[in-house]
Amino acid sequence: MVEHIAAALQEAGLRVLVAGRTDPIGGLETIPDLPDVGGGPAVGLLSAFEYLDGGDIFAVAVDQPLLRPATVRHLIDLPGDIVVPMASGHPQVTCALYRGPCRGALQDLIREGGANLRMLLGAVAITYVRRAEWSRWGEDGSSWTSLDTPEALQAAE
Repeated sequence: MVEHIAAALQEAGLRVLVAGRTDPIGGLETIPDLPDVGGGPAVGLLSAFEYLDGGDIFAVAVDQPLLRPATVRHLIDLPGDIVVPMASGHPQVTCALYRGPCRGALQDLIREGGANLRMLLGAVAITYVRRAEWSRWGEDGSSWTSLDTPEALQAAE
């Protein structure tokens, strides 16, 4: 699945890093999570910010292989410290753009005892992208659909 995601990100013109790993996967550049801060998507995001010394990061979970390059490009073109699609009333934080100002807010949240990506939403300027907008791009919501079971993967194939 990571190779599908990497291909979509590369087609959108982005560099691909796999956070939270020390061993190679799919020929992609990997970076370990920061030591002594736990794990999970928020720590992976902070690890990427630290590794890249800031900058913007388009984060996508490894179980979302239906990511569309056009959707990535559209999200990148929007303003906001976080640009996050909304689906069924929920922010899709594992398929979103996180810009440099998120780094400090994320460091603070983790220092205060841990964080998840949803906690970050209240700390910086957010652009929520609703169905009316993303459907105009031809997105059907599959870019952030998690394929968590063998049955879901088989159905998607």
